[in-house]
Amino acid sequence: MIEVNRQGEVWVFAEQEARHLSDVPLELLSKGRELADKLGVALACVLAGHKVGPLAKQLILHGADRVYVADDERLAHYQTASYAKTLCDLITERRPQICIFGATAMGRDLAPTIASTLRCGLTADCTDLQIGTYTDPVAKQEYPNLLLQIRPAFGGNIIATIVNPHRWPQMATVREGVMRMSVPTPGRTGKTVRCKPALDGLNLPVEVLETQRRQKKVNLKGARIIVTGGAGVGSRENFRLIWDLANVLGGAVAGSRAAVDLGYVDHDHQVGQTGTTVRPALYIACGVSGAVQHRAGMQESAKILAINNDRDAPIFGIAHFGIVGDLNEVIPMMIKCIRGGASLEQAVQQAAKS
Repeated sequence: MIEVNRQGEVWVFAEQEARHLSDVPLELLSKGRELADKLGVALACVLAGHKVGPLAKQLILHGADRVYVADDERLAHYQTASYAKTLCDLITERRPQICIFGATAMGRDLAPTIASTLRCGLTADCTDLQIGTYTDPVAKQEYPNLLLQIRPAFGGNIIATIVNPHRWPQMATVREGVMRMSVPTPGRTGKTVRCKPALDGLNLPVEVLETQRRQKKVNLKGARIIVTGGAGVGSRENFRLIWDLANVLGGAVAGSRAAVDLGYVDHDHQVGQTGTTVRPALYIACGVSGAVQHRAGMQESAKILAINNDRDAPIFGIAHFGIVGDLNEVIPMMIKCIRGGASLEQAVQQAAKS
């Protein structure tokens, strides 16, 4: 546990692989900038790896005031022991008040290891972070400017706000796609701090001989139109309708967790609390009930069209437009109208009338 330092920086772990930054730190920088400005402190990134120094400029352009570059050949490939040792040493030396990680495979492994080592708190899979005041109802003591760590709990049925007044740094992992990606500011300047990791004598239990990477089959976060199928589609064969509608609209195909679990579509296409968070211009939900876990991943879409034969389905509660009907009839009708030259709006109106 590190002593509370209310003047400490806000830190973002800048996850990279093979000297390429993922989108996650760029998303976290937008929220980190907001938190740091609220607290009146600097925003910093920790960049660990080998020959990763050139990435610091990109992080600075996206909002970082300072980038701590831990460069060592033993950090070329992610391993829990070497990365955790490097970050624990930096945190102990620099005493940040907040550390934010992406809720990725790497972040979900690294953050709890650091929290356990430093004996501080960690909130996983946050969907929002804010700065606020907490009053202890027992001690009647007020703690100002704490990190309010907000996340779904009890299967997504409630939203919990978690605080950590005593055991710092305040640590959280944040789900991918929840925060809007920061926008680079041309000409923005910051400081790069070179750090020498103290890894001599550290026994790494794994030797990486070869790495293989598989690209995701779909880029849901970058799609302007997404057509999603749920369990209500009925079968993998029926899911062909979702692909057909997406194709005529030039959109991407997605699925709810139920559809993925049933084998209708691959996990790369999953939207929701345990999948990808998306904000397309248009989101079409077909046979999706609208459970809170799914809504958490798509409810900020600009426009939502729901197609479901259950008029009481929760998805209609957040949809801008809804069609109550059998998707096996509605979708082919929409496809026919669009191929006939009708706009999507006209196709929806025609399907709704029928």
